[in-house]
Amino acid sequence: MKKTFSNNMPQPWTPEEFAVFEHFVTPGDIQAFLDDIPYSDDPIYRSPRSVLRDRKAHCFDGALFAAAALRLLGYTPRVCEIKAVRDDVHLLSLFTIDGHFGAIAKSNFSGLRFREPVFRNLRELVLSYFEDYYNVDGEKTMRGYTIPLDLSRYDSLHWMTEDAGLDVIAEKLDQIRSISLLTPVMEARLHRMDQRSYQAGLLGVNEAGLYRPEEHH
Repeated sequence: MKKTFSNNMPQPWTPEEFAVFEHFVTPGDIQAFLDDIPYSDDPIYRSPRSVLRDRKAHCFDGALFAAAALRLLGYTPRVCEIKAVRDDVHLLSLFTIDGHFGAIAKSNFSGLRFREPVFRNLRELVLSYFEDYYNVDGEKTMRGYTIPLDLSRYDSLHWMTEDAGLDVIAEKLDQIRSISLLTPVMEARLHRMDQRSYQAGLLGVNEAGLYRPEEHH
């Protein structure tokens, strides 16, 4: 597949950086790269260039990296933020194939990563994360999601290669329209995670990167 930016913007990558991207032929290849690097517990945002340099990422960094890599494969660089209570939000990098949604994501939880492009709409895709979205207390914490954000609108911030403007993107994700998934009645009758599923989701976890509700009261 030809690797070129859809808006014909100038190539921002060094030959060494581009050599990494050239190994990505499918969205699954991008996910495999993110799975192979450690989950970052650093309280900073990394641009895709910084992810390549440091070889670590959390969900925000990973989603932007995936969006940049997908862009080279001809996809629009779009992200969606999953909203939660008593937990971290989670950022997905979106792609569509034959009209169906898939996602790439970096997560500390094994069940919050890749999704095949088999979902008919964004709501279906996001809901596929529901059962795996829980905090250390075993609460199912997902509550909603944002409309997609096209990162090409922020090219003036050089989000692919510079860290300085990433706060602007994070703030925009807090401001754009979000869609609620649960009513108060639904929330009240949610079950806690069973122990087997709880342990499976934490396989390979970076303990330092876990959100702990008692620390955010």
